[in-house]
Amino acid sequence: MVPERPLPSLIAIRAFEAAARHGSFAKAAQELDTTAAAVSYHVRRLEQQTGVRLFVRHAQHVSLTEPGLLAAREATIAFDTLRASFLRAAEADEARLSLTTLPSLGTSWLTPKLGRFRSRHVEISLELDLSPLAEDLTASRYDAAIRNGHGCWPGLRTHELFPSIFMPLCSPALKREAAAIADPGEPVDVPLLGRYDWWALWYRARGFSEAPPPGRFRTTLSSEYLDIALAVAGQGIAIGSPILFRNEIDAGRLVPAHDFVAGDGRAFWFTYPVAREQTRKIVAFREWVGEEAARDREAARAYLGKVVIVKPTPYY
Repeated sequence: MVPERPLPSLIAIRAFEAAARHGSFAKAAQELDTTAAAVSYHVRRLEQQTGVRLFVRHAQHVSLTEPGLLAAREATIAFDTLRASFLRAAEADEARLSLTTLPSLGTSWLTPKLGRFRSRHVEISLELDLSPLAEDLTASRYDAAIRNGHGCWPGLRTHELFPSIFMPLCSPALKREAAAIADPGEPVDVPLLGRYDWWALWYRARGFSEAPPPGRFRTTLSSEYLDIALAVAGQGIAIGSPILFRNEIDAGRLVPAHDFVAGDGRAFWFTYPVAREQTRKIVAFREWVGEEAARDREAARAYLGKVVIVKPTPYY
């Protein structure tokens, strides 16, 4: 059995294929962003590895030998097939946008709006992941994310959507009972819902040094939108964003339990790796989500105009 010859270097084959198409080592070098000497070296190595003379060298150009002509024809077909496959892969990638974001933002703010994105960009299918974990976008399967923070993430381009603000929200039926939350020392007959640190920060923004006692928090849930669902059902007073939960407020399912609005200096950002900045799907989603955020910032002017920013203390 004749032993199988090892496949020659792909770099050498690529140099040969380009030189064969152009009939010139210099022109092949321009296409491959290298030097004519490097192309000549790789072609010579290929001839040595295969034992076949591929080119006749002339003073100002090269010409293919008969075996070289046959090899060039097959090599060109193979590289054309490769180019086409990568083109198809790029087109398929542009047709699918994978996005990850926080559960509360994804459920309450983003998902109800996605019909408008689909109507504008029917060519793009969207895969949405809701997770409290911040994925490493440079090494994961996600193209982009909407994150909460200060917008400083190495290697990522960021676009601010709207600030992270919060205030007490309750069902209209609890509005009168909710008045007691004005003073953290006053007893409240209704449970408080949501993150203890947000309540503490909200009271601190109003000048109180103490937060409500832990006993007022009778239910602990994993996400803000679940706290809001309980508040809509009349089961407590939630601390939440009047921007994220604008639909519930506009529909009258929720009302501010107190008019004071606080923030911690963070915001929601659309973010993606710098290397993907010019891809069509990223550009399309960036423009659309920016318009949606601008519309909601305008609708929330009354809240944004009176936000008091308080930096979280180290134990928050």
